[in-house]
Amino acid sequence: MSAHPGARVVLVAAMASGQGKTTVTAALARRLIRMGKRVRVFKCGPDFVDPVMLESACGTPVHNLDLWMVGLEACRQRLQDAALDADAILVEGVMGLYDGAPSSADLARAFGIPVLAVLDASAMAQTAGAVAQGLRDYGPVQMAGVIANRVASSGHAAMVKESLRDIPLIGTLARQEHHLPERQLGLVLPGEVEELQRILDALADSIEFDEAAWDALPVMAPALAPAHAVPAQIDTPLAGRTIAIAHDPSFMFMYPANVELLKALGAQITYFAPLSDDAVPDHADAVYLPGGYPELHGAALQGATRWRDSIRAAHARGVPIVAECGGMMALADGLTDSDGRRWEMAGLLPGEVAMQQRLAGLGMHALATPEGELRGHTFHYSLLATDVPPQAHTVKQRTQTPGEAVYRVGSLFASYFHGYFPSNPRAVAALFGGAP
Repeated sequence: MSAHPGARVVLVAAMASGQGKTTVTAALARRLIRMGKRVRVFKCGPDFVDPVMLESACGTPVHNLDLWMVGLEACRQRLQDAALDADAILVEGVMGLYDGAPSSADLARAFGIPVLAVLDASAMAQTAGAVAQGLRDYGPVQMAGVIANRVASSGHAAMVKESLRDIPLIGTLARQEHHLPERQLGLVLPGEVEELQRILDALADSIEFDEAAWDALPVMAPALAPAHAVPAQIDTPLAGRTIAIAHDPSFMFMYPANVELLKALGAQITYFAPLSDDAVPDHADAVYLPGGYPELHGAALQGATRWRDSIRAAHARGVPIVAECGGMMALADGLTDSDGRRWEMAGLLPGEVAMQQRLAGLGMHALATPEGELRGHTFHYSLLATDVPPQAHTVKQRTQTPGEAVYRVGSLFASYFHGYFPSNPRAVAALFGGAP
């Protein structure tokens, strides 16, 4: 059998947020799958919600790529592994193409990935060409082509195509009757969208796609491992330990790579649902409460007395508890939602959480630990008022100034900081009580 030739790879980017990158990426993934292609999708930057939506579109886990948080070589390995068995790889960018440091454009240049620009054409026609050429030449980046979103008619599409000059128009997407709705932290979660699969299929049906232009794109060949290569060995300091992970619509913001790493470190993973009033499993040696939307489920969490009693009991037993952002919010004394309603939470971290109208924290952060730097990010609309003194603060990647507070209350580690666990496996093992 001949070796797999590799995959066509594009970075789906735009001049700004709100142009329809996720909608186009989801539609294109579904369309390529219908064409018989094996599709892998990645998300550039620190993001939880878009990858969950994109996973619904393509049917496989969506990992994050970021030159700082994930690292150059880890990103390279992810892409090369995907090219071993995929025909198409779509990398959805973050914000605008050149926004951030590192930016989506930096990622594209690092790996020679051509950019597929999404242009919201709803309020422009020939100016689309100027935008596309500006996106290409400013960096510069290699431009695979354009997908024009929210096109009004075939005549409108023709004007856009003519304006692009030497840049291919690979596809157009009409103004959508049904679209993927949004909220303050990004797109809503798939379980909250009625008939999501029907919407994704409708988007795939409506995209006008130039298959010949797609087939003309270059192929990324999978890297061949040296014949003498030895599989990498990893210590297993979490061997024999069971980590219970909260997983329901209140606690869904997890990097897939985080769970993969915990397993690679030897941990057994079990899941429980606080919203269903599941208790922390008695056999759990550690608990992971990731972020999510606890503010949307205040009444259910307040009423989940079995869950609240069990997390208090686990804390009293000294079970390590790692609570990130929404997970931390659910462990405060109370949570006041955007409508001003206060709900009783678990009360492990003395203090009150209140939702804000404006963004309260955003950006890449690093946490210094005895085992070295753990990288990650923060993104939240709430504030915590507490008299508990922080044990430490993260450091903002961009400014090197203090960032999010880190609280230690007994066996509880809590912060608005979302850690990307593969950036420091030894630090993560220590957080979850692993053997030194």
